Amino acid sequence: MTALNELTLAEARDGLKAKRFSAREIAQAHVEAIERAGALNAYLAATPDRALKMAAVSDEKIAKGEARPLEGLPLGIKDLFCTQGVATTAGSKILEGFEPHYESNVSTQLWRDGAVMLGKLNLDEFAMGSSNETSAYGNTISPWRRRGSEAALVPGGSSGGSAAAVAAHLCLGATATDTGGSIRQPAALTGTVGIKPTYGRCSRWGIIAYASSLDQAGPIARTVQDCAILLGSMAGHDPRDTTSVDRPVPDFEAAVSRGVKGLTIGIPREYRVEGMPAEIQRLWDQGAEWLKAAGATIREISLPHTPYALPAYYIVAPAEASSNLARYDGVRYGLRVPGKDIAAMYENTRAAGFGREVKRRIMIGTYVLSAGYYDAYYVRAQKIRTLIKRDFEEAYASGIDAILTPATPSSAFGIGEKASADPVEMYLNDVFTVTVNMAGLPGISVPAGLDAQGLPLGLQLIGRPFDEETLFAAAQTIENAAGRTTLPQAWWA
Repeated sequence: MTALNELTLAEARDGLKAKRFSAREIAQAHVEAIERAGALNAYLAATPDRALKMAAVSDEKIAKGEARPLEGLPLGIKDLFCTQGVATTAGSKILEGFEPHYESNVSTQLWRDGAVMLGKLNLDEFAMGSSNETSAYGNTISPWRRRGSEAALVPGGSSGGSAAAVAAHLCLGATATDTGGSIRQPAALTGTVGIKPTYGRCSRWGIIAYASSLDQAGPIARTVQDCAILLGSMAGHDPRDTTSVDRPVPDFEAAVSRGVKGLTIGIPREYRVEGMPAEIQRLWDQGAEWLKAAGATIREISLPHTPYALPAYYIVAPAEASSNLARYDGVRYGLRVPGKDIAAMYENTRAAGFGREVKRRIMIGTYVLSAGYYDAYYVRAQKIRTLIKRDFEEAYASGIDAILTPATPSSAFGIGEKASADPVEMYLNDVFTVTVNMAGLPGISVPAGLDAQGLPLGLQLIGRPFDEETLFAAAQTIENAAGRTTLPQAWWA
Protein backbone atom coordinates (compact mmCIF):
# COMPACT_ATOMS: atom_id res chain seq x y z
CA MET A 1 0.00 0.00 0.00
CA THR A 2 1.22 3.51 -0.87
CA ALA A 3 2.27 5.49 2.21
CA LEU A 4 -0.26 8.21 3.00
CA ASN A 5 2.26 11.02 2.46
CA GLU A 6 3.12 9.63 -0.98
CA LEU A 7 -0.41 10.00 -2.35
CA THR A 8 -1.17 12.77 -4.79
CA LEU A 9 -3.43 15.50 -3.49
CA ALA A 10 -6.31 14.24 -5.65
CA GLU A 11 -5.81 10.66 -4.40
CA ALA A 12 -5.76 11.87 -0.79
CA ARG A 13 -8.91 13.94 -1.32
CA ASP A 14 -10.74 10.96 -2.81
CA GLY A 15 -9.47 8.62 -0.07
CA LEU A 16 -10.67 10.95 2.67
CA LYS A 17 -14.03 11.29 0.99
CA ALA A 18 -14.34 7.49 0.81
CA LYS A 19 -13.20 7.25 4.48
CA ARG A 20 -10.33 4.87 3.62
CA PHE A 21 -8.25 6.82 6.14
CA SER A 22 -8.76 9.81 8.39
CA ALA A 23 -7.51 13.37 8.16
CA ARG A 24 -5.62 12.78 11.40
CA GLU A 25 -3.86 9.73 9.92
CA ILE A 26 -2.70 11.58 6.83
CA ALA A 27 -1.63 14.61 8.87
CA GLN A 28 0.33 12.36 11.25
CA ALA A 29 2.05 10.65 8.31
CA HIS A 30 3.26 14.03 7.06
CA VAL A 31 4.31 15.20 10.53
CA GLU A 32 6.48 12.08 10.88
CA ALA A 33 7.92 12.51 7.37
CA ILE A 34 8.90 16.11 8.22
CA GLU A 35 10.60 14.95 11.42
CA ARG A 36 12.69 12.43 9.43
CA ALA A 37 13.67 14.97 6.77
CA GLY A 38 15.56 17.55 8.81
CA ALA A 39 18.57 17.17 6.51
CA LEU A 40 16.63 18.84 3.69
CA ASN A 41 15.94 22.02 5.72
CA ALA A 42 12.72 22.49 3.74
CA TYR A 43 10.68 23.71 6.73
CA LEU A 44 11.70 26.77 8.73
CA ALA A 45 8.95 26.06 11.24
CA ALA A 46 6.81 22.93 11.47
CA THR A 47 3.40 23.27 13.15
CA PRO A 48 2.46 19.68 14.08
CA ASP A 49 0.06 20.62 16.89
CA ARG A 50 -1.83 23.00 14.64
CA ALA A 51 -1.91 20.38 11.86
CA LEU A 52 -3.42 17.71 14.12
CA LYS A 53 -5.94 20.17 15.54
CA MET A 54 -7.04 21.22 12.05
CA ALA A 55 -7.18 17.56 10.99
CA ALA A 56 -9.52 16.80 13.91
CA VAL A 57 -11.89 19.52 12.67
CA SER A 58 -11.71 18.01 9.18
CA ASP A 59 -12.60 14.54 10.48
CA GLU A 60 -15.65 16.02 12.16
CA LYS A 61 -16.69 17.77 8.95
CA ILE A 62 -16.24 14.58 6.92
CA ALA A 63 -18.24 12.54 9.46
CA LYS A 64 -21.12 15.03 9.20
CA GLY A 65 -21.03 15.02 5.38
CA GLU A 66 -19.91 18.66 5.34
CA ALA A 67 -16.51 18.21 3.65
CA ARG A 68 -15.09 21.31 1.98
CA PRO A 69 -13.06 21.25 -1.28
CA LEU A 70 -9.66 20.71 0.42
CA GLU A 71 -10.91 18.99 3.55
CA GLY A 72 -8.09 17.40 5.54
CA LEU A 73 -5.36 17.90 2.93
CA PRO A 74 -1.98 18.79 4.51
CA LEU A 75 -0.13 21.69 2.85
CA GLY A 76 3.09 23.63 3.38
CA ILE A 77 3.15 27.43 3.27
CA LYS A 78 6.07 29.40 1.84
CA ASP A 79 7.39 31.67 4.58
CA LEU A 80 6.55 34.74 2.52
CA PHE A 81 2.82 34.34 3.33
CA CYS A 82 1.81 35.91 6.63
CA THR A 83 0.24 33.37 8.98
CA GLN A 84 -1.52 34.55 12.10
CA GLY A 85 0.35 33.58 15.25
CA VAL A 86 3.06 31.67 13.35
CA ALA A 87 6.48 33.23 12.74
CA THR A 88 6.86 34.72 9.25
CA THR A 89 10.44 35.63 8.33
CA ALA A 90 10.67 35.86 4.52
CA GLY A 91 13.91 33.92 5.04
CA SER A 92 15.54 37.03 6.55
CA LYS A 93 17.13 37.84 9.90
CA ILE A 94 15.48 41.26 9.79
CA LEU A 95 12.07 39.64 10.40
CA GLU A 96 13.29 37.20 13.03
CA GLY A 97 10.60 36.76 15.69
CA PHE A 98 7.86 38.47 13.67
CA GLU A 99 4.45 36.86 14.28
CA PRO A 100 1.70 38.48 12.21
CA HIS A 101 -1.67 39.31 13.78
CA TYR A 102 -3.35 38.59 10.45
CA GLU A 103 -3.48 35.91 7.75
CA SER A 104 -2.67 36.31 4.06
CA ASN A 105 -5.65 36.17 1.73
CA VAL A 106 -4.35 33.07 -0.08
CA SER A 107 -3.79 31.03 3.09
CA THR A 108 -7.12 32.26 4.51
CA GLN A 109 -8.88 30.78 1.47
CA LEU A 110 -7.01 27.48 1.84
CA TRP A 111 -8.09 27.17 5.49
CA ARG A 112 -11.63 28.24 4.48
CA ASP A 113 -11.68 25.25 2.12
CA GLY A 114 -10.50 22.81 4.81
CA ALA A 115 -6.75 22.47 4.16
CA VAL A 116 -4.41 21.58 7.03
CA MET A 117 -1.27 23.61 7.78
CA LEU A 118 1.97 21.63 8.27
CA GLY A 119 4.30 24.61 8.68
CA LYS A 120 6.33 27.35 6.99
CA LEU A 121 8.70 26.55 4.13
CA ASN A 122 12.20 27.83 3.45
CA LEU A 123 12.95 30.32 0.67
CA ASP A 124 15.58 32.67 -0.67
CA GLU A 125 15.68 35.80 1.48
CA PHE A 126 12.76 38.06 0.51
CA ALA A 127 12.33 35.73 -2.52
CA MET A 128 15.57 37.08 -4.03
CA GLY A 129 17.40 34.12 -5.50
CA SER A 130 17.27 31.14 -7.83
CA SER A 131 18.71 28.41 -5.61
CA ASN A 132 17.49 28.85 -2.01
CA GLU A 133 21.09 29.66 -1.03
CA THR A 134 20.33 33.21 0.14
CA SER A 135 18.05 32.14 3.02
CA ALA A 136 19.30 33.47 6.35
CA TYR A 137 18.32 30.12 7.88
CA GLY A 138 20.46 27.85 5.71
CA ASN A 139 20.13 26.20 2.31
CA THR A 140 17.29 23.90 1.42
CA ILE A 141 18.79 20.72 -0.06
CA SER A 142 17.09 19.10 -3.03
CA PRO A 143 15.81 15.57 -2.41
CA TRP A 144 17.32 14.70 -5.82
CA ARG A 145 20.91 13.61 -6.41
CA ARG A 146 22.95 13.06 -9.54
CA ARG A 147 23.23 9.43 -10.52
CA GLY A 148 26.20 7.94 -8.67
CA SER A 149 26.93 11.10 -6.67
CA GLU A 150 26.38 12.18 -3.08
CA ALA A 151 26.84 15.91 -3.85
CA ALA A 152 24.09 18.15 -2.44
CA LEU A 153 22.02 19.95 -5.08
CA VAL A 154 19.93 23.11 -4.98
CA PRO A 155 16.13 22.81 -5.28
CA GLY A 156 15.91 26.10 -7.21
CA GLY A 157 14.44 29.28 -5.85
CA SER A 158 13.08 31.33 -4.47
CA SER A 159 10.36 28.75 -3.66
CA GLY A 160 12.97 26.05 -3.06
CA GLY A 161 11.52 24.91 0.24
CA SER A 162 8.08 24.51 -1.35
CA ALA A 163 9.43 22.50 -4.30
CA ALA A 164 11.68 20.31 -2.15
CA ALA A 165 8.91 19.57 0.35
CA VAL A 166 6.48 18.55 -2.40
CA ALA A 167 9.08 16.39 -4.18
CA ALA A 168 10.14 14.71 -0.91
CA HIS A 169 6.53 13.94 0.13
CA LEU A 170 6.64 16.35 3.08
CA CYS A 171 3.30 17.91 2.03
CA LEU A 172 0.66 17.21 -0.61
CA GLY A 173 1.14 20.66 -2.12
CA ALA A 174 2.56 24.03 -1.21
CA THR A 175 2.01 27.71 -1.73
CA ALA A 176 4.74 29.57 -3.61
CA THR A 177 5.35 32.94 -5.23
CA ASP A 178 6.80 33.85 -8.61
CA THR A 179 8.46 37.20 -9.39
CA GLY A 180 10.72 36.13 -12.24
CA GLY A 181 10.35 32.34 -12.29
CA SER A 182 10.37 31.42 -8.60
CA ILE A 183 7.56 28.88 -8.94
CA ARG A 184 8.40 27.43 -12.35
CA GLN A 185 12.19 27.14 -11.98
CA PRO A 186 12.23 25.19 -8.68
CA ALA A 187 9.36 23.03 -9.93
CA ALA A 188 11.40 22.15 -13.02
CA LEU A 189 14.51 21.35 -10.95
CA THR A 190 12.64 19.04 -8.55
CA GLY A 191 10.32 17.15 -10.92
CA THR A 192 7.18 18.86 -9.63
CA VAL A 193 4.46 20.96 -11.29
CA GLY A 194 4.23 24.69 -10.63
CA ILE A 195 1.97 27.35 -12.08
CA LYS A 196 2.37 31.10 -11.95
CA PRO A 197 -1.15 32.42 -12.62
CA THR A 198 -1.98 35.62 -14.48
CA TYR A 199 -1.02 38.73 -12.51
CA GLY A 200 -4.09 39.61 -10.44
CA ARG A 201 -5.56 36.10 -10.37
CA CYS A 202 -4.47 35.56 -6.74
CA SER A 203 -4.46 38.28 -4.11
CA ARG A 204 -1.09 39.58 -2.93
CA TRP A 205 -2.57 40.81 0.37
CA GLY A 206 -0.58 39.43 3.28
CA ILE A 207 2.32 38.29 1.09
CA ILE A 208 5.60 40.03 1.95
CA ALA A 209 6.42 42.10 -1.13
CA TYR A 210 9.52 41.84 -3.27
CA ALA A 211 8.52 43.55 -6.54
CA SER A 212 4.85 44.44 -6.43
CA SER A 213 4.16 44.66 -10.17
CA LEU A 214 5.74 41.23 -10.75
CA ASP A 215 4.94 39.11 -7.64
CA GLN A 216 2.19 36.51 -7.98
CA ALA A 217 1.17 33.58 -5.78
CA GLY A 218 0.62 30.10 -7.13
CA PRO A 219 0.82 26.41 -6.13
CA ILE A 220 3.48 23.72 -6.46
CA ALA A 221 2.26 20.11 -6.41
CA ARG A 222 3.17 16.69 -7.78
CA THR A 223 0.70 16.60 -10.68
CA VAL A 224 -1.07 18.97 -13.02
CA GLN A 225 -4.43 17.98 -11.53
CA ASP A 226 -3.20 18.74 -8.02
CA CYS A 227 -2.06 22.23 -9.09
CA ALA A 228 -5.45 22.85 -10.69
CA ILE A 229 -7.24 21.83 -7.48
CA LEU A 230 -5.08 24.14 -5.34
CA LEU A 231 -5.33 27.13 -7.68
CA GLY A 232 -9.11 26.86 -7.56
CA SER A 233 -8.96 27.65 -3.83
CA MET A 234 -6.09 30.15 -3.95
CA ALA A 235 -7.55 32.35 -6.70
CA GLY A 236 -10.28 34.95 -6.39
CA HIS A 237 -10.95 38.65 -6.04
CA ASP A 238 -9.83 40.45 -2.90
CA PRO A 239 -10.97 44.06 -2.41
CA ARG A 240 -7.97 44.67 -0.11
CA ASP A 241 -5.60 44.21 -3.06
CA THR A 242 -6.07 46.86 -5.75
CA THR A 243 -4.29 44.64 -8.31
CA SER A 244 -6.65 41.71 -7.65
CA VAL A 245 -8.92 41.16 -10.65
CA ASP A 246 -12.65 40.79 -10.12
CA ARG A 247 -13.58 37.92 -12.40
CA PRO A 248 -14.96 34.42 -11.81
CA VAL A 249 -12.59 31.57 -10.91
CA PRO A 250 -13.03 28.81 -13.51
CA ASP A 251 -13.21 25.10 -12.75
CA PHE A 252 -9.50 24.51 -13.33
CA GLU A 253 -9.71 20.82 -12.47
CA ALA A 254 -12.30 20.23 -15.19
CA ALA A 255 -9.99 21.88 -17.74
CA VAL A 256 -7.21 19.36 -17.05
CA SER A 257 -8.85 16.66 -19.14
CA ARG A 258 -9.83 18.95 -22.03
CA GLY A 259 -6.98 17.94 -24.34
CA VAL A 260 -5.21 20.05 -26.97
CA LYS A 261 -6.95 18.99 -30.16
CA GLY A 262 -7.44 22.05 -32.35
CA LEU A 263 -5.04 24.26 -30.37
CA THR A 264 -2.12 26.08 -31.99
CA ILE A 265 1.09 26.02 -29.95
CA GLY A 266 3.79 28.58 -30.67
CA ILE A 267 7.53 27.83 -30.57
CA PRO A 268 9.45 31.11 -30.14
CA ARG A 269 12.71 31.14 -32.09
CA GLU A 270 14.30 33.65 -29.69
CA TYR A 271 14.28 31.06 -26.89
CA ARG A 272 16.93 29.06 -28.77
CA VAL A 273 19.62 30.82 -26.81
CA GLU A 274 23.32 30.50 -27.52
CA GLY A 275 24.93 27.64 -25.64
CA MET A 276 21.66 25.82 -24.91
CA PRO A 277 22.50 22.21 -23.94
CA ALA A 278 21.53 19.64 -26.56
CA GLU A 279 19.40 17.72 -24.08
CA ILE A 280 17.30 20.83 -23.38
CA GLN A 281 16.73 21.29 -27.11
CA ARG A 282 15.81 17.61 -27.51
CA LEU A 283 13.34 17.85 -24.63
CA TRP A 284 11.76 20.94 -26.19
CA ASP A 285 11.42 19.19 -29.56
CA GLN A 286 9.96 16.13 -27.82
CA GLY A 287 7.38 18.29 -26.03
CA ALA A 288 6.28 19.78 -29.35
CA GLU A 289 5.94 16.27 -30.82
CA TRP A 290 3.82 15.13 -27.86
CA LEU A 291 1.45 18.06 -28.31
CA LYS A 292 1.32 17.52 -32.08
CA ALA A 293 0.51 13.83 -31.61
CA ALA A 294 -2.38 14.84 -29.32
CA GLY A 295 -3.93 17.02 -32.03
CA ALA A 296 -2.29 20.42 -31.63
CA THR A 297 -0.77 22.43 -34.46
CA ILE A 298 2.83 23.53 -33.89
CA ARG A 299 3.95 26.85 -35.35
CA GLU A 300 7.19 28.78 -35.02
CA ILE A 301 6.72 32.36 -33.85
CA SER A 302 8.85 35.37 -33.03
CA LEU A 303 8.98 37.27 -29.75
CA PRO A 304 11.63 39.77 -30.88
CA HIS A 305 12.21 41.62 -27.62
CA THR A 306 12.94 38.46 -25.59
CA PRO A 307 16.73 39.10 -25.47
CA TYR A 308 16.10 42.34 -23.55
CA ALA A 309 13.81 40.78 -20.93
CA LEU A 310 16.43 39.63 -18.44
CA PRO A 311 18.36 42.93 -18.19
CA ALA A 312 15.09 44.89 -18.05
CA TYR A 313 13.78 42.60 -15.31
CA TYR A 314 16.91 43.12 -13.23
CA ILE A 315 16.26 46.86 -13.32
CA VAL A 316 12.50 46.82 -12.63
CA ALA A 317 12.57 44.19 -9.85
CA PRO A 318 15.41 45.73 -7.77
CA ALA A 319 13.86 49.19 -8.20
CA GLU A 320 10.60 47.98 -6.67
CA ALA A 321 12.49 46.03 -4.01
CA SER A 322 14.42 49.10 -2.90
CA SER A 323 11.08 50.82 -2.29
CA ASN A 324 9.32 47.84 -0.67
CA LEU A 325 12.16 46.98 1.69
CA ALA A 326 12.53 50.54 3.00
CA ARG A 327 9.89 49.64 5.63
CA TYR A 328 12.35 47.37 7.48
CA ASP A 329 14.05 49.81 9.80
CA GLY A 330 13.96 48.21 13.27
CA VAL A 331 11.20 50.51 14.54
CA ARG A 332 7.96 48.55 14.26
CA TYR A 333 8.73 44.83 14.01
CA GLY A 334 11.49 42.28 13.58
CA LEU A 335 15.15 42.85 14.34
CA ARG A 336 16.36 46.03 16.06
CA VAL A 337 20.06 46.83 16.50
CA PRO A 338 20.47 49.96 18.68
CA GLY A 339 22.61 52.93 17.65
CA LYS A 340 23.59 56.33 19.02
CA ASP A 341 20.61 57.90 17.22
CA ILE A 342 17.72 56.80 15.00
CA ALA A 343 19.75 57.04 11.79
CA ALA A 344 22.43 54.80 13.30
CA MET A 345 19.74 52.36 14.42
CA TYR A 346 18.43 52.17 10.84
CA GLU A 347 21.94 51.55 9.52
CA ASN A 348 22.85 48.97 12.14
CA THR A 349 19.55 47.09 11.80
CA ARG A 350 19.72 46.88 8.02
CA ALA A 351 23.41 45.98 8.00
CA ALA A 352 22.81 43.09 10.40
CA GLY A 353 19.36 42.07 9.12
CA PHE A 354 19.71 41.97 5.34
CA GLY A 355 21.83 39.37 3.56
CA ARG A 356 24.34 39.98 0.77
CA GLU A 357 21.99 39.39 -2.17
CA VAL A 358 19.22 41.55 -0.70
CA LYS A 359 21.69 44.38 -0.10
CA ARG A 360 22.94 44.01 -3.68
CA ARG A 361 19.44 44.34 -5.13
CA ILE A 362 18.50 47.26 -2.88
CA MET A 363 21.65 49.08 -4.03
CA ILE A 364 20.94 48.36 -7.70
CA GLY A 365 17.33 49.49 -7.27
CA THR A 366 18.26 52.68 -5.46
CA TYR A 367 20.83 53.45 -8.15
CA VAL A 368 18.46 53.03 -11.11
CA LEU A 369 15.83 55.19 -9.38
CA SER A 370 18.25 58.00 -8.55
CA ALA A 371 17.82 61.36 -10.24
CA GLY A 372 20.73 61.01 -12.64
CA TYR A 373 19.87 57.50 -13.86
CA TYR A 374 16.07 57.18 -13.65
CA ASP A 375 15.45 57.95 -17.34
CA ALA A 376 18.49 56.05 -18.56
CA TYR A 377 17.65 52.82 -16.75
CA TYR A 378 14.24 52.55 -15.07
CA VAL A 379 12.15 54.39 -17.69
CA ARG A 380 13.89 52.54 -20.50
CA ALA A 381 13.31 49.18 -18.79
CA GLN A 382 9.61 49.95 -18.47
CA LYS A 383 9.45 50.77 -22.18
CA ILE A 384 11.06 47.42 -22.97
CA ARG A 385 8.53 45.77 -20.69
CA THR A 386 5.73 47.28 -22.79
CA LEU A 387 7.35 45.93 -25.97
CA ILE A 388 7.68 42.45 -24.46
CA LYS A 389 3.97 42.49 -23.56
CA ARG A 390 3.14 43.62 -27.10
CA ASP A 391 5.15 40.73 -28.58
CA PHE A 392 2.93 38.27 -26.73
CA GLU A 393 -0.26 40.13 -27.67
CA GLU A 394 0.68 39.99 -31.34
CA ALA A 395 1.46 36.28 -31.11
CA TYR A 396 -1.89 35.49 -29.50
CA ALA A 397 -3.71 37.75 -31.97
CA SER A 398 -2.20 35.68 -34.80
CA GLY A 399 -4.05 32.58 -33.53
CA ILE A 400 -1.59 31.13 -31.01
CA ASP A 401 -3.30 29.50 -28.02
CA ALA A 402 -0.22 28.80 -25.89
CA ILE A 403 3.55 28.94 -26.19
CA LEU A 404 5.97 26.08 -25.43
CA THR A 405 9.52 26.75 -24.17
CA PRO A 406 12.07 25.11 -21.89
CA ALA A 407 11.59 25.97 -18.21
CA THR A 408 15.27 26.20 -17.27
CA PRO A 409 18.62 26.27 -19.11
CA SER A 410 19.88 23.23 -17.16
CA SER A 411 19.01 20.72 -14.47
CA ALA A 412 19.77 21.33 -10.78
CA PHE A 413 23.30 22.43 -9.93
CA GLY A 414 25.34 21.82 -6.80
CA ILE A 415 25.27 23.89 -3.61
CA GLY A 416 27.87 26.64 -4.00
CA GLU A 417 28.52 26.00 -7.71
CA LYS A 418 27.07 29.34 -8.83
CA ALA A 419 26.30 31.40 -5.74
CA SER A 420 29.95 32.19 -5.04
CA ALA A 421 30.76 33.09 -8.63
CA ASP A 422 29.54 36.04 -10.71
CA PRO A 423 25.94 36.77 -9.55
CA VAL A 424 24.97 37.37 -13.19
CA GLU A 425 25.52 33.65 -13.84
CA MET A 426 22.86 32.92 -11.20
CA TYR A 427 20.50 35.48 -12.75
CA LEU A 428 20.73 33.62 -16.09
CA ASN A 429 18.69 30.78 -14.53
CA ASP A 430 15.63 33.01 -15.11
CA VAL A 431 16.29 33.49 -18.83
CA PHE A 432 13.20 31.49 -19.93
CA THR A 433 10.83 32.65 -17.21
CA VAL A 434 11.12 36.43 -16.66
CA THR A 435 9.20 37.40 -19.81
CA VAL A 436 6.04 35.87 -18.32
CA ASN A 437 6.22 38.13 -15.26
CA MET A 438 7.14 41.21 -17.30
CA ALA A 439 3.98 40.66 -19.39
CA GLY A 440 1.75 39.54 -16.48
CA LEU A 441 0.91 36.23 -18.19
CA PRO A 442 0.24 32.76 -16.78
CA GLY A 443 2.98 30.13 -17.09
CA ILE A 444 3.26 26.52 -15.96
CA SER A 445 6.24 24.19 -15.60
CA VAL A 446 5.61 20.47 -16.02
CA PRO A 447 8.15 17.63 -15.65
CA ALA A 448 9.08 16.18 -19.04
CA GLY A 449 11.99 13.81 -18.44
CA LEU A 450 15.41 13.28 -16.90
CA ASP A 451 18.81 14.47 -18.08
CA ALA A 452 21.92 12.30 -18.52
CA GLN A 453 22.65 12.62 -14.79
CA GLY A 454 19.20 11.34 -13.83
CA LEU A 455 17.92 14.79 -12.79
CA PRO A 456 14.49 16.21 -13.71
CA LEU A 457 13.94 18.68 -16.53
CA GLY A 458 10.76 20.70 -17.14
CA LEU A 459 8.93 22.31 -20.02
CA GLN A 460 7.12 25.64 -19.73
CA LEU A 461 3.80 26.60 -21.27
CA ILE A 462 2.84 30.29 -21.47
CA GLY A 463 -0.80 31.27 -21.92
CA ARG A 464 -3.08 34.14 -22.73
CA PRO A 465 -4.09 36.40 -19.83
CA PHE A 466 -6.55 34.57 -17.51
CA ASP A 467 -6.46 31.44 -19.67
CA GLU A 468 -4.90 29.07 -17.15
CA GLU A 469 -7.40 26.44 -18.33
CA THR A 470 -5.60 25.97 -21.65
CA LEU A 471 -2.28 25.67 -19.80
CA PHE A 472 -3.66 22.93 -17.55
CA ALA A 473 -5.00 21.03 -20.59
CA ALA A 474 -1.70 21.27 -22.47
CA ALA A 475 0.38 20.48 -19.37
CA GLN A 476 -1.72 17.37 -18.72
CA THR A 477 -1.03 16.23 -22.29
CA ILE A 478 2.72 16.51 -21.60
CA GLU A 479 2.37 14.77 -18.23
CA ASN A 480 0.45 11.92 -19.88
CA ALA A 481 3.13 11.49 -22.54
CA ALA A 482 6.18 11.89 -20.30
CA GLY A 483 4.81 10.04 -17.28
CA ARG A 484 5.09 11.29 -13.73
CA THR A 485 8.56 12.05 -12.45
CA THR A 486 9.15 10.13 -9.24
CA LEU A 487 12.00 10.44 -6.77
CA PRO A 488 14.26 7.37 -6.97
CA GLN A 489 15.07 7.13 -3.24
CA ALA A 490 14.67 8.96 0.05
CA TRP A 491 18.38 9.16 0.96
CA TRP A 492 17.69 11.48 3.95
CA ALA A 493 15.21 9.25 5.80
